[in-house]
Amino acid sequence: QDFAALTKAVVSTQSTGGIVGGVPHINYDCVPSVVYTHPEVAWVGKSEEDVKAAGIPYKVGSFPMAANSRSKTINDTDGLVKVIAHKETDRLLGVHIVCSVAGELINEAALAMEYGASSEDIARVCHAHPTVSEALKEACVSAYAGKAINF
Repeated sequence: QDFAALTKAVVSTQSTGGIVGGVPHINYDCVPSVVYTHPEVAWVGKSEEDVKAAGIPYKVGSFPMAANSRSKTINDTDGLVKVIAHKETDRLLGVHIVCSVAGELINEAALAMEYGASSEDIARVCHAHPTVSEALKEACVSAYAGKAINF
């Protein structure tokens, strides 16, 4: 493929994001944060305290890493995943993760929130097994259905 044409297409696509003078789209509720400790701590969106203070009806789902198959096989079971979703619409409002790879896992949550996903949406996505990312799915199952599958 012609490199100049490919470069032009990439720059054209990025220009809508402010690269070449366009107006960037930034949803600050979907910008993830990570603290690089061991275990790592990562979050995106609102905390439970935020939604309480705002009077937003919400539900919580959580899943301990001690129940995650991959975490058990690598003997790295510290932490959990906590999901906060709107009580009526089920839309994800916040995700909080504590585990050795939280900085990697939070990106799935940020992407889901950017596109308005519900906890049910993530709960229905097939995740590879055994993976640490299944903990996010399980926390979403817990928020959506009231109980995780494997805990």
